[in-house]
Amino acid sequence: MSAFQLHRLGQIMEAEPGNLREVEGVLNPAAARGLDGDLYLFPRLVAKGNYSRIGIARVRFNQAGDPCGVERLGIALEPEAEYERTANGGGGCEDPRVTFVEPLQRYVMAYTALSSIGPRIAFAISKDLFHWKRLGLARFASYNGIDFVHVDNKDASLFPVAIPNHAGKMQMALLHRPLFPGTRPEETACNGGSCEMDRDLESIWISYCPMPSAIPEPRHLGLFNSHHRLAAPVAPWARLKIGAGTPPILTRHGWLIIYHGVSEIAAPGKDGHKLCYSAGLMVLAKEHPREILYRSLDAILKPELPQECQGTGPNIVFPTGIDRRDDIGASDRFDVYYGMADNRIGVARLDMPDFLQPGGVNG
Repeated sequence: MSAFQLHRLGQIMEAEPGNLREVEGVLNPAAARGLDGDLYLFPRLVAKGNYSRIGIARVRFNQAGDPCGVERLGIALEPEAEYERTANGGGGCEDPRVTFVEPLQRYVMAYTALSSIGPRIAFAISKDLFHWKRLGLARFASYNGIDFVHVDNKDASLFPVAIPNHAGKMQMALLHRPLFPGTRPEETACNGGSCEMDRDLESIWISYCPMPSAIPEPRHLGLFNSHHRLAAPVAPWARLKIGAGTPPILTRHGWLIIYHGVSEIAAPGKDGHKLCYSAGLMVLAKEHPREILYRSLDAILKPELPQECQGTGPNIVFPTGIDRRDDIGASDRFDVYYGMADNRIGVARLDMPDFLQPGGVNG
């Protein structure tokens, strides 16, 4: 058994009856502590037609210190920019991750902007978590003939501090998941037997750009380059695709990331859905995060509850937010917020072990 285990605390949020902004679900939230010490979630709110906004909600805690509900506070972002809207009036601001970037002394949100050209990574910046200013789409240099600019991309998050790139230069670093043509799980899933594929194309990547100046405030982020495939699918529970989940957070062992992986279901349900999203864990070296110190061989959270197995997207647990419980003096305790079947939000707890035990995998 892995030294790392996620223990469910329960459902934290679901669609509010009668709320037209949420009729197709609430899911995949970012999580961040505010200047007031409170914890805020930034859930994806899905209206009719898969029209997505990013909301703001304050997390409520019970007497035991466990998250037990939320208070809705409004909207952080809704589709307004050209790169967030489709030609037919649709579009979306989706699946945010929020990081407090220490050199900037600002919160930076990485989110998926859905327009007519497909999903792309976009950024917004805030001093207080309540007022957000767009920084535009992520800009990427090409890599080995791959033009990232014209490739769908999702699941992005930033490191909170500058880290060394391949040449040792301290820069801003971004985790992301390019969706190259022909590599989506729906396209690569096989009915029995093995399915060979180019592993470079279903992976978590890390890219770097110069750290922007903190004064007065950046209008955009720089060009991301020095692209490096950080991790590829290697385990059966995630053999079709993996993607970054929670933003990197520093622990006693290194940078902790809870990520998602996709596999096939042996016996699809009546709806024909045959994909399963589970969660795994990796630890990156503190000084050189391109090095993976530990990666869980097995999933640490799989769809099991009815709320995780039945919904808009059946059989999905999708981690996106993480909160270190410094507020209760538990620096080795982490609450992980995740999407449940693409229409609810759950929370699970991870207690960091004293040592990295054998049994993980690299790559």
